[in-house]
Amino acid sequence: MPKTALLVIDAQNEMFAESNPVFQHDKLLENLQSLIEKARSADVAVYFVQHNDGGLVKGTHDWEIPSVIQPKEGEPIIQKWTPDAFHETALHDQLKAAGINQLVLVGNQTEYCVDMTCRRAFSLGYNVTLAKDAHGTWDSEPLSAKQIIDHHNGVLRTFAAIKETKEIQFTE
Repeated sequence: MPKTALLVIDAQNEMFAESNPVFQHDKLLENLQSLIEKARSADVAVYFVQHNDGGLVKGTHDWEIPSVIQPKEGEPIIQKWTPDAFHETALHDQLKAAGINQLVLVGNQTEYCVDMTCRRAFSLGYNVTLAKDAHGTWDSEPLSAKQIIDHHNGVLRTFAAIKETKEIQFTE
């Protein structure tokens, strides 16, 4: 029997800071809120992943999860130090213990943490859905953030179903 969880990757204040926000940050936050609310309404588990590296220092404002998508009491928060949310974390063990075999992935950063976690989830046997309009990044040389997101939505089709936020429905 399929059992789903929503995995919110690295949605932390730094990514939405006015000084250097991810591409379409307001829309991204809106889509994250929508998916979190839909998951909670369907009694689907919501797991949050927080990155700890560089400017993301545990306990600082930049490291925290934005208040509009704050985890509820009891929702798991996984701490990670690499782009792969499964590497040297308790994520896989927690998901397996809960009987979860399907994941909906959202969050930041498209070409690093979202990409790596998507591929790893697939290789671990999860049925993965990537919300194509609910992951973000920044412009880089030589690609714009939109090009990076579009590219990864295409490449990750091998590992995940690619759907828009409005298409994703949770049922348990």
